[in-house]
Amino acid sequence: MWEAEAQGFAAMGSQARLRVLKVLVRAGEPGLTVGEIQDRTGITPSTLAHHLKHLAAGGLVAQERVGRATINRARFDALRDLAGFILEECCADEARKAVNDG
Repeated sequence: MWEAEAQGFAAMGSQARLRVLKVLVRAGEPGLTVGEIQDRTGITPSTLAHHLKHLAAGGLVAQERVGRATINRARFDALRDLAGFILEECCADEARKAVNDG
């Protein structure tokens, strides 16, 4: 039922992955190479590859091979969908209570 959403949130399930994702969000649409992400986060290459794999599997990061480099980009559409999913029923109980009390 909520499989894609659960995978997306699970992909963000560590401080390091959140840090990588925030760096990619900050970079915007051009994205960053693995080396650039490493420079900005200080995460070792093998560990960074592991985290990028989880973020890509969760649908939050797109990876594109350009020559010898891999460009990583935040998937803003997926991030917006997750934000919308978690906030879609924001304050619904308060609104229902106000109608019932009114």
